[in-house]
Amino acid sequence: MTRRSVVFAAPGRIEVANDAVPSPGDGEVRVRTIVSGISAGTELHIYRGDISEGVLLDESLPSLQEPLRYPTTYGYASVGEVVDGGRRVFAFQPHVSHYVAREDELYDIPEDLSLEAAALWPSAETAVNLVLDARPLVGERVLVVGQGVVGLMTTALLARFPLAELSSVDPIESRRAASERRGAGRSVHPDDVSDLTDFDLTLELSGTSAGLDVAIAATGFEGRVVVGSWYGDKPVPVDLGTHFHRGRLHLISSQVSHLGPALRSRWTKERRMQVAAASLSNALAEELVTHRFPVERAAGAYALLDEHPERCLQVLLTYT
Repeated sequence: MTRRSVVFAAPGRIEVANDAVPSPGDGEVRVRTIVSGISAGTELHIYRGDISEGVLLDESLPSLQEPLRYPTTYGYASVGEVVDGGRRVFAFQPHVSHYVAREDELYDIPEDLSLEAAALWPSAETAVNLVLDARPLVGERVLVVGQGVVGLMTTALLARFPLAELSSVDPIESRRAASERRGAGRSVHPDDVSDLTDFDLTLELSGTSAGLDVAIAATGFEGRVVVGSWYGDKPVPVDLGTHFHRGRLHLISSQVSHLGPALRSRWTKERRMQVAAASLSNALAEELVTHRFPVERAAGAYALLDEHPERCLQVLLTYT
């Protein structure tokens, strides 16, 4: 039996390769992928060549612990079914039509959740981690900069808190509209942020240095700026001038590979994944999933995300 794998052959070049499906070892099962989600953050960095070869892509996921070398496979939002038994499962696996995994690497998909909604699970986990690191307080004014998939999910989680204000920023009109549907009181274009000031808590999820500048400028005295973006190897010029320095702002790095130190005695990845699963819904997937590409056309999926981000949110690969 052969399988199809999406390969980052070189920066800007995606190929689909065929190779043999591995045989399961002791304690392993073979899984057939039905759909997988593309990350418009990390995966586009690899696609664009924004990450140096040799960088460890993820130190917490067994399937992604090899240093980056082109050609490479990547991905971490795979949804499918166990070949023997048909059990629906999610796994942090690259974009491949079949794979072998240990049982403890698989997450059973809730019965009422669609497969497309399950493909959003890692983005939901990232959103949960961002909120855990941000620690919003009752009555705070909160701003989210960047309303891609993770940004929208983070906004939706924050909307459950009794905040005094929840606002967002994004340059794409359709994303601003989605943000307000997800719970933001207002969502504005980056050119219209002059009145966005004195926030207690700001989350930077745009992946751009301009977004980071907006986040810092909008945060009030001794406020917190949670940086969830990974910029890859791109230089990130940032304004750390008078407002940042005299304002005694707190920059907080949030990265989903690790739980924050203050949480580790009570929280585990499994607990965080359960909370993330509870935030998923089929209605959310219907809003966020904008494009589906057969795996054979994967190159077109990455080109769309790279060249026309205004046209899409979550892009899925399908396997038949």
